[in-house]
Amino acid sequence: MENEMDRNDLVLAAGEEIGVVQIADDVVAMIASLATTEVEGVNAMVGTITNELMSKVGVKKLTKGVRVEVRDGEVRVDLAVTMEYGYNIPATCQKVQAKVKAAIENMTGLTCSDVNIRIAGVRVR
Repeated sequence: MENEMDRNDLVLAAGEEIGVVQIADDVVAMIASLATTEVEGVNAMVGTITNELMSKVGVKKLTKGVRVEVRDGEVRVDLAVTMEYGYNIPATCQKVQAKVKAAIENMTGLTCSDVNIRIAGVRVR
């Protein structure tokens, strides 16, 4: 049985009275970010202006460029990425979607309903 206790944590309750497991949204975002950057052709994750400013003042956020929404045991992920020049964008994005979905579902047990990708730039070497 799964229920959402607050906006930033998902609580997985087992049938036993041992305890509960809480998965923060930032953990799911980190899983998505790491899976994305493992795909060949993806250069980097792109953060919002707020994330960029925060990193300049010393607060590093490893989940920049990732937005996660968890509702009713389903995860929706929005990614902003920079691609490498020369890679097929639709094919690379399909690989990213499959890898992120598999990583989230395997590591958390949650269902990943959407993996939306926004191409924010292309890096030319």
